[in-house]
Amino acid sequence: MPATVSRGRGRRTMNEINMVPFIDVMLVLLIIFMVTAPMVTPSLIDLPSVGKAGRQPDKVIQVVIAKDERLEVKGDAVTQTVSQRELAAAVKQAQGGDANAPVVISADRNVKYETVVKAMDALQRAGIARVGLSVQLGGQ
Repeated sequence: MPATVSRGRGRRTMNEINMVPFIDVMLVLLIIFMVTAPMVTPSLIDLPSVGKAGRQPDKVIQVVIAKDERLEVKGDAVTQTVSQRELAAAVKQAQGGDANAPVVISADRNVKYETVVKAMDALQRAGIARVGLSVQLGGQ
């Protein structure tokens, strides 16, 4: 309903919007944001860098995750295809009692991140301590 103003004899409608309450609200919001912005700490993530090891380990067990999410465990001379549930047992068997033997996960670039995390989780739950990820240096 438009506001009306009575001046003299007739009533005229006022076609103007009162902007003062809107400006007051905006100024209050601006002050709130200006006061709280310095208090919010930006989340900085310190990502690990990739370097070259001085010496390659003697025995490395490699877990390969193919494009179709098929898992292969490659030991000294044995390669076996396993399921997600059989992964930890196959890696322990490939380690051959050497619990310190490093395990490297090599996943295809197009594999879901979830699949790699599930493999790492299965190895961690089995008590395998040295698990790493294979990467390609220099964006090759």
